[in-house]
Amino acid sequence: MTYVVGVTGGIGSGKSAATAEFEKLGITVVDADVVARQIVMPGTPCLQAIAEHFGNQLLTEGGELNRKALRQRVFSNPREKEWLNKLLHPAIREEIISQLEQADSPYVILSAPLLLENGLEKYCQRVLVIDVPESLQISRTIQRDDSPKKEVEAIMKAQLSRSERLKKANDVLNNDGSLEQLKQQVLQLHQRYLAATVAQEK
Repeated sequence: MTYVVGVTGGIGSGKSAATAEFEKLGITVVDADVVARQIVMPGTPCLQAIAEHFGNQLLTEGGELNRKALRQRVFSNPREKEWLNKLLHPAIREEIISQLEQADSPYVILSAPLLLENGLEKYCQRVLVIDVPESLQISRTIQRDDSPKKEVEAIMKAQLSRSERLKKANDVLNNDGSLEQLKQQVLQLHQRYLAATVAQEK
């Protein structure tokens, strides 16, 4: 059985920077955000279902999903949002499991912003939370996405609170320092996970 480490953290916590360091160490990273994009690529059953349900005006001229238009359609309509979630969540889950099973590194990382909210931790042996103070989450996200502060705070409200997330963590990586400090912590965790996979195989 594949040894899976779930990686999560609030918006702006630096999940991508952390998982990139694991990748440099030769570890496969299955990213739920990437999977969510893959399952609605042109020619996929999910994109076809979306076009049939909402109409072709949700597609770009190149036949791709117009994410912004879709977001606007479902944002203020709970029924449509529920329909979309029922379509996408099982497909995302199926693709995640398939990619986890195909991974050939000693252990595999499942990176998901909503790992705990969507119950994906049940596929993981350990949960690693990338943690930063909330003020830093806000300032980093505003800088990165050029988003208004209110929007960032709304996204944070939709995610688990920092204290809830930390309660569910097996491991915590404090990402409020330099990139060098991040690398050092990733290296330590990497050694720990390698040892755990060896122990599991015995």
